[in-house]
Amino acid sequence: MKLAAIDIGSNAMRLLIANVYERNGEGVNIKKGALYRIPLRLGDDAFLQGAISPTKVDDLIKTMIAYRNIMEVSKIEGYLACATSALRDAVNREDVVKRVAIESGVHIEIISGAREAEIIAHNSSSAISPNGSYLYIDVGGGSTELTYYRDGVRVVSRSFDIGTVRLLNNLVPDERWKELREWLRQTVADDKAIQAIGSGGNINKIYKLTGPKEGHPLSQEKLAETVKMLSALSMDERMKQIGLREDRADVIVPAGQIVLSILRWGKIRRIIVPKIGLSDGIVAMLYQERMQCQV
Repeated sequence: MKLAAIDIGSNAMRLLIANVYERNGEGVNIKKGALYRIPLRLGDDAFLQGAISPTKVDDLIKTMIAYRNIMEVSKIEGYLACATSALRDAVNREDVVKRVAIESGVHIEIISGAREAEIIAHNSSSAISPNGSYLYIDVGGGSTELTYYRDGVRVVSRSFDIGTVRLLNNLVPDERWKELREWLRQTVADDKAIQAIGSGGNINKIYKLTGPKEGHPLSQEKLAETVKMLSALSMDERMKQIGLREDRADVIVPAGQIVLSILRWGKIRRIIVPKIGLSDGIVAMLYQERMQCQV
C-alpha cells in the first residue's frame, strides 16, 4: 500500500510518500517513494510574534494544495498531517487549521510534544535492537523529543522546548537547559551501556560530513569536532564550501550543539544515525493503526 505523511515543522514542511510491503507474516518493509520539502520557517513567526503571519499562512495553504495534488496522483491509501512546535505556540493556530482545511481539503492535527515523541518512537523497530539501551533524539526547529528504550521497550518519552529556530532567535532560557540536563541525569546518565539514535535532517547532514561508513555509529568526539568546524565557518562559507542550503546552513550548528549537549549530559559516547524522522514515524503509525482496524 501507499501511505503519506505531512510534517509541518518549525523550520520546514515535508511530504513523505511511502510504499509499504508486507512480507508474508514476517513483518513489514517501509520504503520511501518520494520526499518533498519546503522551508516555510513558521517558527520565525510563531516564536517571535506569537502568531503565523498572513503571508506565511498563504504560503502554507499553497504548499498544502500542492501536497494534496501529489497525494492524489500518487494514489495513496491514507495520510496524516501533523503540525508541531510552531503551530502549537501560535495564538491563531485554530484559524490557520480551519483555513487550510477549507482551502486545501487537508486536515491538520496539531500534536503535543508528548504525542510528537510517541509518533517518532514508531521508528524504533528499524533502528533499535531488542537488547541494550538507547536514547532516541529528534531535534526540530521548535522542540527536541527524547525517548529512552531498554531491551527494546520504551521506558519514557519527554519533549523539551529547545529547538534550532528558537536557539537562533535566543528564545531558549537557561531554565529549559537546566530541565533537560536534570532529566538526563535522572533518566539515563547512570546507564553505562547506553547509545543514542539521532533523527532529522541536521544530524543526518552532520553524519555525512564526518564520513563514517554507513551504519557505523558516530562518536561524541567526532561530533564535537564537526560542530566546531561548522561553527568556525560563516553562513556563506557553509553554503559555498560544504554545499548546504541556506535554510540548513543556519540551523545545522544549533542542532549539533543540542545533540552534543545531550550526549555529554547523558554520558553517551556514541550516536547511531539512521535516515528516519517524524514523517517516517507517522507512516509506521498509520500502517499499525490500519492493521489493528482489520483485526
